[in-house]
Amino acid sequence: MTTTAHNSAASDQGSKGPITDAEIFEAHEGGKLSAELTSPLQTQRDLSIAYTPGVAKVCTAIKNEPQLARTHTWTGRLVAVISDGSAVLGLGDIGPAASLPVMEGKCALFKSFSGLNAIPIVLDTNDTDEIVETIVRMAPTFGAINLEDISAPRCFEIEDRVKEALDIPVMHDDQHGTAVVVLAALTNALRVVKKSFESVRVVVSGAGAAGVAVVKILADAGVKDIVVLDSKGVVESGRSDLTETKQFLAESTNPRGIAGGIGEALDGADAFIGVSGGTIDEAHLANMADDAIIFALSNPNPEVVPDVAAKYATVVATGRSDFPNQINNVLAFPGIFRGALDADASEITDDMKLVAARAIADLVGDDLEPGYIVPGALDSRVAPAVAEAVEKSALEAMAER
Repeated sequence: MTTTAHNSAASDQGSKGPITDAEIFEAHEGGKLSAELTSPLQTQRDLSIAYTPGVAKVCTAIKNEPQLARTHTWTGRLVAVISDGSAVLGLGDIGPAASLPVMEGKCALFKSFSGLNAIPIVLDTNDTDEIVETIVRMAPTFGAINLEDISAPRCFEIEDRVKEALDIPVMHDDQHGTAVVVLAALTNALRVVKKSFESVRVVVSGAGAAGVAVVKILADAGVKDIVVLDSKGVVESGRSDLTETKQFLAESTNPRGIAGGIGEALDGADAFIGVSGGTIDEAHLANMADDAIIFALSNPNPEVVPDVAAKYATVVATGRSDFPNQINNVLAFPGIFRGALDADASEITDDMKLVAARAIADLVGDDLEPGYIVPGALDSRVAPAVAEAVEKSALEAMAER
């Protein structure tokens, strides 16, 4: 399959003309989701089996053997997509109701790419304790929890506390979905420029949910030299304004002790990963190492536009679908959740994320080139490959216990 074929989504969109507001609103009218029956309800017999009196037998069986809920209800294939609307796309804190179109869209992606059912749930609170308690109380309905568009630093505590309280897969996709696809893309970008994880110098701009997760997964993959920036400059131990999360970053990154801003960080850097929403002065890019890699992932406006980035980098990626090398969470989360649920896993582990990234990267194969380092968002091979890798990782981990 050629690069042109893999990037056909952008060209297909262009061939049909620009997307209009009327087209967008028409597609969303009435919502993007519906519930459908899997058992017939056409006769009295059907009704007696699906509802009373037949349903009572299944209820009693589940009471005696709670694990049957996973196989005899839709729980085993049902994901809750939960948000408080506090960090939605590039729109910020727009509230729960305004975030529903995004959550519906996420549920549609689950169904389309992994075959999993998903329900959008938006919570009218930003209080961490209330969010955690609400999720824990509703958890028996679901097989897994996908946290979405919750602002940092609350998102870190919410995810940690929900994971600790529940024995089902829980993942904040803004963190880990992004990180998995970044790792997959960087794996192949390094193949293009013939550099290694151990030797590469990486700059991550953004110390929020995605930035923290990217740092962690790159370190797990073997990257030794990572420098992180927030809006005030390099996150380093000499600063007195660091939150607990940023203090962790300061202690676990920046081995050369760099201080200052983006200019100092990018001097000699091999790779830039932007998840900040800021902009980068072109002059700083000129000081990067030869055969540099630039992932400008902020949406809708990348930290540096691709044609400018291409003047200084061999490999360029964005988060947008209208440029090559789109780093899109949809490559990760459907397969990760499907694999975890197929394995009846109680959590999503760091190893599952690493094997998911490897599975995505491996799909590129002999087509690898600077303009094609990750599969396209609509590549039907991705979710099954990720699910298989994650399920295998989960089963191996459970067998070792």
